[in-house]
Parts: sequence; C-alpha cells; structure tokens
Amino acid sequence: MTSALLSPSSGQITSDPAASGAAPIDWGAAFSEHSHWLRTVIRSRLGEDRGTDDVLQEVAVAAVAAPNRPTQPEGVAPWLYRVAIRQCMMYRRTMGRRRRHTNQFAEEVRTRGDTAGDALGWMLGNERQASIRRALDKLPELDRQILWLKHTENWTYEQLSARLGVSVRTIEYRLLQARNRLRKELIHEGVREDSP
Repeated sequence: MTSALLSPSSGQITSDPAASGAAPIDWGAAFSEHSHWLRTVIRSRLGEDRGTDDVLQEVAVAAVAAPNRPTQPEGVAPWLYRVAIRQCMMYRRTMGRRRRHTNQFAEEVRTRGDTAGDALGWMLGNERQASIRRALDKLPELDRQILWLKHTENWTYEQLSARLGVSVRTIEYRLLQARNRLRKELIHEGVREDSP
C-alpha cells in the first residue's frame, strides 16, 4: 500500500517513497546502468566523439547533485535523457562561443598582419596593450574576474549572477565599479579612449 502526502505548496497528492517502503535510488548505480545508451544519445546529438565524455561527465554530476531528481525508479531514465539533452545544448553553445572567439581572434591577427608595415602603429598598439594590462592588474581580484568573464565569455548579468552565486544587482554594481576603476587607471596610465 502506498502512502500519500498532500503537498502544501501545490495542494496535490504525492507519493512518499520512504513511507511506501520503496528504497531510495542509488544514483551512481542508476547512472552506470544507463550510461551506455546515454553515451550513444550524446554522441548522436553532438555529431562527433570529441565532447561526448565531457557531456557524459556533466550528466553524471547532475545525477548525483541535482535537487530535482525523480523519486521513482521509472522516472530515472527519462530524467537522465532530458539532462543529457540539456547538457548537449549547453556544450554546443559553449563550443559555438569558443569558435566565434577563435574566429574573431584569427580575424584580428589577419588584420594586424595587413598593417605590419606600420612599425609606429605596431609599437603604439603594444604600448597601449601593456598599459591596459597594468591597469587591469591594479583592479581588485573580484572586479577583474567579473570584467574578464563578462567580456571574454559574453555572459549576461544573469549568467554571472548564477555562476558567482550573487544577485544580479550585485553583478551590475560590481561591473559599474570595475569599469569606473578601470577608466581611472587607464587615465592614470595615459591611455585615452579614442586612441587606437
């Protein structure tokens, strides 16, 4: 006989696995049981073998650590499938961003190569980069990290907030502070915003 509970938040009746005598799910064993077909699904979704192990590892972490895991054994496979699909999408987005950054960098290098004959421009560009590095090094560590993540990863305020574990308002405030400090340091270094 299954014991039923009334959920106070939703008002729906849910079954309590502990009261019904059902054993808790061993997520390590459940993941091992399903890992072979999950690997196939992931490989199919990615279209390549390269990221399959990384995505499968993320699915394993979710299987052990996620707070919204199913409580009934029949819900394990569908839940793992949904997690695998979500992790595949996240991996593909990450790889797309990485490819875009690589392409942008290659374009910058190619463009710089076209102007290599201008020794003065090259020297001034290097001096400006060194000044920017020095200005960044003078920022507090957290401000520097937030700036780097915002501008190299193209993360939104919400993504920064989720990954750093602080509110969106805190991220907005810290970015504003970091940008203002960086501007002051750049002025101190003699770098103008309109300089090449």
